[in-house]
Amino acid sequence: MKHLCFTLITTLTLHSMTQAQTPVPPKAAVKPKELVTNGHTRVDNYYYLNERENPEVIKYLNDENAYVDQMLAPVKTLQDKLFTELKGRIKEQDESVPYKEGNFFYYSRYITGGEYPIHCRRKGSMQGTEEILFDGNAMAKGHNYYQLGGYEISDNEELAIFSEDTVSRRLYTLRVKNLKTGTIYPEAIANTEGGSVAWAADNKTLFYVKKDPQTLLGYQVYRHVLGTDPKADVLVYEEKDNQFYMGLHRSKSKKYVEIVSDHNGVATEYQLLEASQPNAAFKTFLPRQKGHEYDIVHYQNKFYVRTNWKAENFRLMEVPEGKTADMAAWKEVIPHRPDVYLGNMDVFVNHLVLGERKAGLTNIRVINQKTKADEYLDFGEPAYVAGIGYNPDFNTNVLRFGYSSLTTPSSTFDYNMDTKVKTLLKQQEVLGGFDKNNYASERIYVKSRDGVQVPVSMVYRKGTKKDGSAPLLQYAYGSYGYSTDPGFSSTRLSLLDRGFIFAIAHIRGGQEMGRRWYEDGKMLKKKNTFNDFVDVSKYLIDTKYTSADKLFAMGGSAGGLLMGAVINQAPQLYRGVVAAVPFVDVVTTMLDESIPLTTGEFEEWGNPKNKPYYDYMLSYSPYDNVTKQAYPNLLVTTGLHDSQVQYWEPAKWVAKLRTMTTGTNQLLLHTNMEAGHGGASGRFQALKEIALEYAFMLNLVGIQQ
Repeated sequence: MKHLCFTLITTLTLHSMTQAQTPVPPKAAVKPKELVTNGHTRVDNYYYLNERENPEVIKYLNDENAYVDQMLAPVKTLQDKLFTELKGRIKEQDESVPYKEGNFFYYSRYITGGEYPIHCRRKGSMQGTEEILFDGNAMAKGHNYYQLGGYEISDNEELAIFSEDTVSRRLYTLRVKNLKTGTIYPEAIANTEGGSVAWAADNKTLFYVKKDPQTLLGYQVYRHVLGTDPKADVLVYEEKDNQFYMGLHRSKSKKYVEIVSDHNGVATEYQLLEASQPNAAFKTFLPRQKGHEYDIVHYQNKFYVRTNWKAENFRLMEVPEGKTADMAAWKEVIPHRPDVYLGNMDVFVNHLVLGERKAGLTNIRVINQKTKADEYLDFGEPAYVAGIGYNPDFNTNVLRFGYSSLTTPSSTFDYNMDTKVKTLLKQQEVLGGFDKNNYASERIYVKSRDGVQVPVSMVYRKGTKKDGSAPLLQYAYGSYGYSTDPGFSSTRLSLLDRGFIFAIAHIRGGQEMGRRWYEDGKMLKKKNTFNDFVDVSKYLIDTKYTSADKLFAMGGSAGGLLMGAVINQAPQLYRGVVAAVPFVDVVTTMLDESIPLTTGEFEEWGNPKNKPYYDYMLSYSPYDNVTKQAYPNLLVTTGLHDSQVQYWEPAKWVAKLRTMTTGTNQLLLHTNMEAGHGGASGRFQALKEIALEYAFMLNLVGIQQ
């Protein structure tokens, strides 16, 4: 379900094929199962599709894939052309902007034809000798899927913890590499959280988060000493409440190892351990309290605390070390503001940097710690995204930040916080003759049915007509407080250059307009999310940005739930819809606490064991609300090993839609039999999936080139 992220599109008609030649869609066997909750009975005809090892289920998924291949055969040439086009915009031999940490400059680079990054460092300066830390291409050999979960360098800069996932279930195996000798230590620790690791200051002790292989929840923190059997690792903390997600990291100051338990929208709790005392006990920063969320940054002899205590949009406080549990000792630094959401922060020796949101746009605010003078960086575009970058060095006056917009490729800047000089270090190089001046962006507001103004960010090629003739792709997510910012996409150019308008609907359930925007799109207010999306669609049609026979919708994961709810409510508005790894069987999934991540979602959707939530979920759950009506063309995607939304949700949904739709539009289900929630792992393999989706959609509006 959670976090996610997303790129897909919809169906086609085969006018050239005779009735006799038209492929017959697969038909899943009907095996009714009664599900009783709160005295109410539902009948699920396709419940058995959750049997991942059942040969009948695997055959059904493979048959659906074969059907997709048959139905999309007429656009195979276009699909291949799009893949070549998408790949052709990427600079294959590329390198990231280096950052300095300790005595080294760290960066990653790609080689021509390489699917994965090569992680490197140089000592002293970028003129130093290159050390290859991890060669992703070599490490991925022999695996259909490969993901490096990140790495952490020890204080003496000689060792690295790294983690790998070769299945796409987000269960990482942890290892340690000696960077001086290249030796990988023999111990391998399975079923970990991956990037949630931290070194102690002694260069031999490390901490990691263990996952439950069934629920995929990180719930235990262990201490491991190099050279010892992992079976002897010491449990140092266990999260008893399975509604909390858990993470682990080293503080920027390097003084502390920090465990954070977070229940989104409900509570946060940090446990701290001085890194110089790895055998000591973790201590609670502030005990969890229902409704209190916070995060911390250690600075000298105090902590900065971003908190929603008596502050819906969060405020900034500070508290001395040793007094963190005494809220009377907390001192306000930045007060709560009803029109500004405080999103994050970073601390430097002489400066404090805040990431804020106002009117749906991100801002970066720099405060001089000594003079208290502050400023906002100016970006000068109507729709953009800017964010604080990775800044591991305390003792600097230079801020690294990132920027992009719907027309400006991803850019990395250094900003001198004393001289106010902004330096562009790198802008994503888009090959193939890209010129940002050929494109235009807009920011409009659409009134939803209850009077709320919903922001919409749009981009299109200049000269695109707004007379209803242009095809338009409307995208949204709208859950977990995740804000869908208007950033750049080189793949999107293939649509814009063929006359498409691309629109992001910043609907409720995200956090673009502040915390209230999120609160009004979750739990018993979830339908606001769907209504916002539909009302934006109606506006785009009414104002001639597009027309109903050329409007497409796309969403993934929780955004796939959005797609399912939208087509149940207003199927006539859309020519086609792409639902990627969609969370569509809301009630059944939220009733099954053995399914990965279910318990942590109760505060997003509600617990259906409680009747008010059951009734409300049942009223919008896409799978439960499929009715006899004509549905738009649909492309539904999933992954057999998906850890977030189980493959059987979209599989069941498609099977049910096939029996209920009264129209003749196409309904396609594509399952990646070797990947999970994020799809293919290589940078070029992922483009093949996008090319498939784009060809599918372009064909629907008669664009064959």
